[in-house]
Amino acid sequence: MRFITAFQRQPRAWIFAEAAALLLPIGFYDYSTGYEVSLTIIYCIPIFLAAWCCDKKSGLLIALMAGITWWWADVQAGHPYLRSWMEAWEVFVCCGFFIITAIGTAAVKEQRDASASRIALLEYSQRLEREIIGISEREQERIGQDLHDGICQYLAALSCSAASLKSDLEGHDLVAEARVADELARFLRDAVVQTRNLARGLVPVQMDEAGLASALEELTASATRLLGIRCVYESAGAPLIRDNAVAMHLYRIAQEAINNATKHGGATNVLVSFIADGKATTLRIADDGAGISKTAAGSDGMGLGLMHYRARLIGGELSIEEPHAGGTVVSCGIPLRGEEWRQYAA
Repeated sequence: MRFITAFQRQPRAWIFAEAAALLLPIGFYDYSTGYEVSLTIIYCIPIFLAAWCCDKKSGLLIALMAGITWWWADVQAGHPYLRSWMEAWEVFVCCGFFIITAIGTAAVKEQRDASASRIALLEYSQRLEREIIGISEREQERIGQDLHDGICQYLAALSCSAASLKSDLEGHDLVAEARVADELARFLRDAVVQTRNLARGLVPVQMDEAGLASALEELTASATRLLGIRCVYESAGAPLIRDNAVAMHLYRIAQEAINNATKHGGATNVLVSFIADGKATTLRIADDGAGISKTAAGSDGMGLGLMHYRARLIGGELSIEEPHAGGTVVSCGIPLRGEEWRQYAA
């Protein structure tokens, strides 16, 4: 195949000329060996080169030239035919074989090119999807940092000012006004907490080994506080996720699973587990909701599809099950790489 690849880099006119020129030594050798030895298969070499490296028309033209060359060598070698129609039949069969060789080679090449184009398109589509998700994550990270470093600090400063105003008003015996200032300060503190939670949701995982575990713990605590459910986090073993992109995708899977459990499944209890057993790291989200089969019809399906895509993107496998006891169990397992396995074993 390396020879074919190198040969194919030449201009098509040169390839056609070389394939046609190759017929001359083949025909001379065919004449030299006599009509008793059939060299029909050797004529397929220039036909294959022309059909594969040029196009079908070039292959058919070389096939016709090969048929003429074969007939000339056969006649010059003194092949005796008892009937004239037998000679015509031999020429017809030989030329037909050459033409079929050219057509078959061109068809195989077209199919190979079509398969290569589909694979290239699929790889491009996957790269584009990864870039889109990466851009989305980076933009969310930027917005989260802006919220944390900008609005949170501004609201905190306003809260301090409101608290200071309350003290000043109390010093002047303005009780009603001080009460309003105190309420304003409380609202501002609540706004700081909500903005901080929003920022943490946008930038959940830090660049350290315990980042994902702590982010999942904060996620379950936020779900318990904001959604009014019992959401618990637990870990077993020593889960190691050093790649921040992998950690981010796992966090988003957990986030989407909790959202589906509460929004569509009506779950009141959710258990998020992060487990390492020496061979793989597994994220598991179990709930006591209505079950995926009963809630899939009421959802748009994009969340489930995105969870599957995120799992494939990080080399994991996502499974969704419905236990007999009810609810839904979402699991995403990622095999440990060699370095991570050695660290786990140590």
